[in-house]
Amino acid sequence: MNLRDIKKDIDYILSAFIEDCSLVAAVNSKVSEDKASELMEEAVDLYNELRDKVGKVEGNARQYYTDLRKELLEKTDALYEKLSAAVKKA
Repeated sequence: MNLRDIKKDIDYILSAFIEDCSLVAAVNSKVSEDKASELMEEAVDLYNELRDKVGKVEGNARQYYTDLRKELLEKTDALYEKLSAAVKKA
């Protein structure tokens, strides 16, 4: 695991989520654009938070990046669950 890979993972995963939000808002008229925008803002905040953490390695770099990747996946899964709940609610 290196710094470049974790940065690419953060970029790819969160940009894919934002794309999915905009697609859901465009295709499913029952999902409010406000809810989709709110979720996109959460994704951007998560992106900024994780990118800030990338440069601040604490302790063992390998373990730090492993934990950071785990945090990325867990928080992105939570965002997808929120998106799924919004679609089901609509």
